[in-house]
Amino acid sequence: MTFPFLLTLAALGFVGAFVAGLLGVGGAILMIPLLLYVPPWIGFPPLDVMAVAAISMVQVFFAALSGAIAHGRHGTVHRGLSVTVGATAAVGSLVGGVASRWLPGSMLLAIFAAMASLGVVLMWVAPTAHDDRSHPADMAPFHRPLALLTGGGVGLGAGLVGAGGAFLLVPLLITVVGIPTRITIGSSLAITLWTATAGLVGKLVTGQIPFVPAAALVLGAVPGAQAGGWASRRFGVRSLKGLLTGLTTLVAVRIWIHVLFHW
Repeated sequence: MTFPFLLTLAALGFVGAFVAGLLGVGGAILMIPLLLYVPPWIGFPPLDVMAVAAISMVQVFFAALSGAIAHGRHGTVHRGLSVTVGATAAVGSLVGGVASRWLPGSMLLAIFAAMASLGVVLMWVAPTAHDDRSHPADMAPFHRPLALLTGGGVGLGAGLVGAGGAFLLVPLLITVVGIPTRITIGSSLAITLWTATAGLVGKLVTGQIPFVPAAALVLGAVPGAQAGGWASRRFGVRSLKGLLTGLTTLVAVRIWIHVLFHW
């Protein structure tokens, strides 16, 4: 692989991780289409879907780690919620990460498009809570059975497609579990770290990860997530919700065009 190609991957990693820190997602909602479409658009060889899913899982892990640290410093990570949902999601993600070895790339892409579409619907109907920063994140109550069910389902899909799943987890936590938006954004990165770790292990043990491009992506992801976390604290929750809804909508439409029309 050439140096310009690896430099391009590092730049894409920064962009994807910036979005991760800004919106509380692992970054795969943007990272997967960036890896699929940007390299061939600027003249580099395209990456196949299986490689993209594996590389993006590595990026999601480091972006979630960096972003969770950034949000944790400012008290927006709900530790009880993160452990409850994260542990269940990690089991689902491990199963999905291993199972993805035997699924065709077209099916993985269709699963990703379906997850993004569900995320869009949920974000449109999700209430926007008052932006109250006066109460500690750990004081927010949550329905434990719903949280466990949400974590397991999102984790399975995330492990399959090489994502942390937070682009679906965020609207589910807001709409189904009832967590305030800003706490959801911080906590979802900690939860994503669980799913990304499990999914990464699944892809490692099945030999799916190309290490050189993954390393290039990580070089951009770590500072990108820190920058995104800094930017997130300067937006109101309505703006953050609108940004995530718009981004997920655009990605879902683009991926469905690819799945249905191969373009």
